[in-house]
Amino acid sequence: MTLLIASQVLSWTAIAVLAALCLALARQVGVLHERIAPAGALSIKAGVSVGEAAPELSFQTLTGALATVGGVRAGRSQLLFFLSPDCPVCKTLLPALKAVGQTEAAWLDLMLLSDGPGDAHQKFVRAQGLEPFPYAVSELVGKTFGVSKLPYAVLIGEDGRVAASGLVNTREHLDSLIEAKERKVASIQDFLAQRHARQA
Repeated sequence: MTLLIASQVLSWTAIAVLAALCLALARQVGVLHERIAPAGALSIKAGVSVGEAAPELSFQTLTGALATVGGVRAGRSQLLFFLSPDCPVCKTLLPALKAVGQTEAAWLDLMLLSDGPGDAHQKFVRAQGLEPFPYAVSELVGKTFGVSKLPYAVLIGEDGRVAASGLVNTREHLDSLIEAKERKVASIQDFLAQRHARQA
């Protein structure tokens, strides 16, 4: 009988210790999650900075239509997505990009931009089903916004100012540009830094 009681006491003690360890681990997971929170699109300090007025540029799309970036637009924002037919990451992002272009169409105009020979782009547009979105080949636009690596995106707000920009390698990075605009911060990195500063 004494052995039974002792074994019961030991098992309850072991359970209590395990419960305490689980709570400690759960707390550490929370701390780690805060430290490695999604960084969002990587902002690069080049070209037009967040908060500055986007230069108004006009050019022709592949279909011959006139397109304009920048400027004040009543209730509409522009998402400029810089890509290349030779960029494998760009291709993997296209389904997510098309989904964003369709689901956010009520307030967002998606424009695809690249440079290089036009024939390759025509084939790329057809192969990837990008016909619903304006697609332009303009080296000037990329240089103006400081695009040096792909894929890159610039979100211009209704007021004609750059709301968010950065390298975009995942769907989360793409979504982070919209979230940065909604939170009125330069980037998700800036938002997290401000939050950590307030908590410190």
